[in-house]
Amino acid sequence: MSDHSKGEPIGLRLVWMLLFLFVWQLAELLLAGVVLLQLSYRLIYGAPNAGLLSFGDSLSQYLAQIGRFGTFNTETKPWPFADWPAARPAQGEAAHRVPPAPHPVRDEEPKL
Repeated sequence: MSDHSKGEPIGLRLVWMLLFLFVWQLAELLLAGVVLLQLSYRLIYGAPNAGLLSFGDSLSQYLAQIGRFGTFNTETKPWPFADWPAARPAQGEAAHRVPPAPHPVRDEEPKL
């Protein structure tokens, strides 16, 4: 077994990989929850939720970062050692938007 020519020792890398494997399992469950929430929202409102679109994309990218680190495609450790992935613009359906509430009519009568 050869030593890692650059970066951290393989033993330390193994510890990080095991830790991120555990994080992967948690993130996978969270993504499943986002999928179910988004499906429910879509069925109720007829369009996906904008917040869930953004979070789901970021979380998916995070899982990809863990996979790249675990398969030695990168030396960069995922969040919290790097920035959380920024959500990309959605390429599917437009998100459900709630229009702002109309401004209430102000009561011009003086208060006593």
